Amino acid sequence: MIAWKLKSWRSVGAVAAVAALAACGGEGGAGGEAGSGGEGGESGEAAVTAPPAAGATAPTPGGGEAGEAGAATAYAGLSGDQLTALRLQHLKGFVMAAAAATAENLPNDAGVLVSQGLLEVYDVAPTEFGSLNVDIVRAAGDAAELNRAQRMQRIRDAEAEIERASEALDAEAAITVARMVDIATGLYQSVVQEDFVDPIEYQHSMGAAMAARDALIRGEGQLRGENLRAYSEAQGALNRFVALWPQATAPETPASYRDVLAQGSRVRLALSPFL
Repeated sequence: MIAWKLKSWRSVGAVAAVAALAACGGEGGAGGEAGSGGEGGESGEAAVTAPPAAGATAPTPGGGEAGEAGAATAYAGLSGDQLTALRLQHLKGFVMAAAAATAENLPNDAGVLVSQGLLEVYDVAPTEFGSLNVDIVRAAGDAAELNRAQRMQRIRDAEAEIERASEALDAEAAITVARMVDIATGLYQSVVQEDFVDPIEYQHSMGAAMAARDALIRGEGQLRGENLRAYSEAQGALNRFVALWPQATAPETPASYRDVLAQGSRVRLALSPFL
């Protein structure tokens, strides 16, 4: 049975993230970032916090902090289409994790992941997901009785519906990528504990990491045209970030939080020309 846990979160300045990167022997990436984008850190995660992006409002409640713990700081300062874009991509991370579970023939995990995404991301702000038809996403979570191919089709339909709703928005892809990396990094702090590995937080953080890379890929046209070198560096850094989650279930010896934090910092450094 899944035990729902209340978690405390905090964020610190960009210096902490860059210091963590340096401590881990990190690469320079595309240059330092003076903290744009903000982030979600779990249980005292050290990561990059930023001033609001252009057009943003002061930090306000919204987008998962009442459910997916740690999203409060990732959502802080966003408004309008940019906020909606992050909500949609955050939800998509759960659906993508469900796809990974389905590919490994774990139907129960897949159904739970979709349900958790709806509970922790959608249900806290159901009127703020643009034109999303949430029934298509719910159907992906109710597919345990179907065969593997049918379950995967439901999940792909849910992904496509989230993408359709996202395409109608005027949002900066790089901001969405950076904030999803922050959520993934924050969640991962609860994965590796002194005497156990948390399989639920592993899957949630994995989905967020996959959704970050997905947002970068879908923003390729815009970002490559703006700065090809920075896009290529961000792509490489994100591929290495996602590789820290090698399978849909937590391995016996997963990557350390230090490694995830350092690689997340490298992604942010690579993205800095866009932020």
